[in-house]
Amino acid sequence: MQILSFDFGTKKIGVAVGQTKTRTSSPLEVIFNKNNVTNWSKIHSIVEEWRPELILVGKPLNMDGTDSDIMKTVNIFFEKLNKITNIPCEYVDERLTSFEARQNLLEIKTDLVDAHAAKILIDHWLSEN
Repeated sequence: MQILSFDFGTKKIGVAVGQTKTRTSSPLEVIFNKNNVTNWSKIHSIVEEWRPELILVGKPLNMDGTDSDIMKTVNIFFEKLNKITNIPCEYVDERLTSFEARQNLLEIKTDLVDAHAAKILIDHWLSEN
């Protein structure tokens, strides 16, 4: 099964792709939003290109498990993504994914931290499913 994941942020959204058959994932790209407005046309083109059977969205939780301040905005993104794609969407706990992505990329020094964080979402999902 083809999977896309989104690590949502108001300024940028990390995107990764994964495959359940090979149990692999790869960072895809970072989508830049203008004036904190989600770039839905770019998201639509990525979904059309990759045709996933499942979409994962990072769920931003505080370390104590409570919803973070951005959770309301992420819920709006999640619901709209689910509605416009008509593809099953699931949340994946994203605590520490950006930290882990930054640690993994210290040697490469890349601007794709958000895409790597989205990749980690898929890796976590694959390890639990």
